[in-house]
Amino acid sequence: MKQYEQVIEVMRKNGGYATLGFLYQNVDVSNWATKTPYASIRRIVQDGRFFFKIKPGLWALNESKAEILNKFKLEKSPSRNADFNHSYYQGLLLEIGNLKGFKTYIPPQDKNKKFLNTKLGDIAAYDRILNFSYPEIVRRAGTVDVIWFNSRKLPHSFFEVEHSTDIQNSLLKFTDLQDFNAGFYIVAANERKKEFEAKIGYSAFKDIKERVKFLDYESVSKIHSNSFAQAKYGSL
Repeated sequence: MKQYEQVIEVMRKNGGYATLGFLYQNVDVSNWATKTPYASIRRIVQDGRFFFKIKPGLWALNESKAEILNKFKLEKSPSRNADFNHSYYQGLLLEIGNLKGFKTYIPPQDKNKKFLNTKLGDIAAYDRILNFSYPEIVRRAGTVDVIWFNSRKLPHSFFEVEHSTDIQNSLLKFTDLQDFNAGFYIVAANERKKEFEAKIGYSAFKDIKERVKFLDYESVSKIHSNSFAQAKYGSL
């Protein structure tokens, strides 16, 4: 079986689509004559004869295109598309955190939302937020889209996924949590970076201005696929 046929077979078994991370984990490359199989897989899925791109880091088979777009309601309902985007990137961030050895958390209202075919609550390590501080601080942190906790059960990173909502609201959350030695990340489409830069420049956010980072969707998908590659193949 040729390399691209192996990738197609894994996608078919997964319903016709897969993240690059999933492919890195499940395609048997033991007989591939290459030292960089992850790069080969990435090249293969970019072949438009067989595959198409759904979202950054998420690819599907052309033979199943209509079925898959209908499954995720990506053509008919813009509002559903927003929901898909939000839970998709939450799922990527949860999987990245898990692979890096952190304990992950999402808010209760998101537990039943889907990352592709899996409930987000089934990916997160914690089903409730840790009591790492005063109750009012913990309640505020509990509204953040994704949290990574370190081995000491303290927050390591906070992520807010901003597909269409107001970035300023997320910055207010980060301001309330600024006393923790944690990273703060706004995750959004690259087109919103200028909006982020304008709002983080407000005087109200001067204390966190240098601590909050902007991660565009493409960057998150690359970190996700690279994390799987490192887990399976070692250093890239």
